[in-house]
Amino acid sequence: MTRASLDKQPHEVASMFDRVAANYDLTNDVLSLGQDRVWRKEVAKAVGARPGQKVLDLAAGTATSSLPFAATGAYVVPCDFSLGMLREGKKRNAWLPLTAGDATRLPFKDDVFDTVTISFGLRNVQDTDAALRELYRVTKPGGQVVICEFSQPTWAPFRTVYTEYLMRALPPVARAVSSNPDAYVYLAESIRAWPDQPALAALLQKAGWSKVAWRNLSGGIVALHRGTKD
Repeated sequence: MTRASLDKQPHEVASMFDRVAANYDLTNDVLSLGQDRVWRKEVAKAVGARPGQKVLDLAAGTATSSLPFAATGAYVVPCDFSLGMLREGKKRNAWLPLTAGDATRLPFKDDVFDTVTISFGLRNVQDTDAALRELYRVTKPGGQVVICEFSQPTWAPFRTVYTEYLMRALPPVARAVSSNPDAYVYLAESIRAWPDQPALAALLQKAGWSKVAWRNLSGGIVALHRGTKD
């Protein structure tokens, strides 16, 4: 499945994220009106990391998303395919084992992690099916996947307003705060093209995950999907 890639090759997407690395966290905070911090707290609750557990945080970017897992005493591996993001993360959190990796060919052995999680990154993987299978492969039996991703608002009138914000308001705001505003035009388009909640759940099941469920956040702007490896 490649619809979220919007015809960009993996190296082009990686380069795009390299260029926005320095201001990435700030830009996300502004564009989401601060909601990204709320969403990440919900991810941390869903992951429920505990001391001694191994957590893979895929598409971790600068590793900001990995810090809540590390704070619990879990061993967290932030992994991303953008070297620019990883370099920025290393400046801020040099003690974390930041790892370069492609979601469709993860550099880990089978059955390693208690939890695998990815927030706002699955859209940017060229082959969604392959990524979900790889996440399954590196998860221990009995382990879980937690995916936080933009989705489709459930109330039709709000969905219309939200789409207008993405395509009209987001690019000008990005130009004001981002080092590479064109990247956020791409991101807006990728959000609009992304599968809705039931469709993503079906992809998880197809990849082998069981007990698949989701919970809407912010009226469905974001959805938190979960699954278990039997």
